[in-house]
Amino acid sequence: MTDAVQTHSTPSDANAAFKPRVFSGIQPTNHLQLGNYLGAVKRFVDMQGSGIETLYCIVDLHAITVWQDPADLTRATRELAAGYLASGLDPAKSILFNQARVPEHTQLAWVFNCVARMGWLNRMTQFKDKAGKNRENASVGLFAYPNLMAADILTYHATKVPVGEDQKQHLELARDIAIKFNNDFGVDFFPVPDPIIEGVATRVMSLRDGSKKMSKSDPSDMSRINLTDDADTIAKKFRKAKTDPEPLAETVEGLAGRPEARNLVNIYAALGDSTAEAVIAEFGGRSFSEFKPKLADLAVAKLSPLSSEMSRLMQDPTEIDRVLEAGAERARTIAAPILKRTYDIVGIVT
Repeated sequence: MTDAVQTHSTPSDANAAFKPRVFSGIQPTNHLQLGNYLGAVKRFVDMQGSGIETLYCIVDLHAITVWQDPADLTRATRELAAGYLASGLDPAKSILFNQARVPEHTQLAWVFNCVARMGWLNRMTQFKDKAGKNRENASVGLFAYPNLMAADILTYHATKVPVGEDQKQHLELARDIAIKFNNDFGVDFFPVPDPIIEGVATRVMSLRDGSKKMSKSDPSDMSRINLTDDADTIAKKFRKAKTDPEPLAETVEGLAGRPEARNLVNIYAALGDSTAEAVIAEFGGRSFSEFKPKLADLAVAKLSPLSSEMSRLMQDPTEIDRVLEAGAERARTIAAPILKRTYDIVGIVT
């Protein structure tokens, strides 16, 4: 094997020989929140009607790279599945499953552990951020997380991957792994997946600090909209969302340097299937005391039905588990032959 790899340089038509296929996943940690919905799940639903095969995973093995309470992880996995279904993901149109039910993910990840280079992983900014100053006590799983993410994608020969901006570096690493594997073994076996990062709210920010991403792990519940929040809670959080004292800008360019204002405009646009320009055309120059109630009303109208349906689905965990098991069986019909061929290429006897 060689250590060299030409990174991020494969032309967009390199995947022409592969069946178009979309894969993405979300970790089941804490509650599904607005950033997950606008940045990922809403786009998942849009893509499932595109005619391209779509697989959407609950990446529970990624979740345990940091400590999880077992009971909370079980609940969060089912709750995320309920969120997928309530948002409009259809098990008849998309393959929905949780990662741990498909062992090919971890089997391929070991091969990729042996393809990826330590230097590549050392450059991953998310590991640095999550490990912080306690790097020596971080789990090996947290360090090698991007290799498992590459396996998640490539065990299905996925060609398109909807990701948030914070995961773009990991997707680039998956591309590098695919290129290096193909180069090392003289094959054109793995596609080089393309990221899909689009929309006005691909990165939804905190309602308390517009410079920080909305996060399930933020200690302040007022910083985020949980999809389990009821109508009154959603409205209260938007009414109390941090803003600056100036009225809304009259142009999108006028939002520069005003992260809280930009965030709320982007959220309104994403919820309303609109654009920031259209929102500014309607509300530009008006005070936040006028704009935030309108945003709250829109959010309640869009999100309350999801919350209600999630609550209904969570009353029947057996049915949720049935959906995930059926999805995993379908996923394995794709993954198992790809893993088998990978082993054949590497020379592993099976």
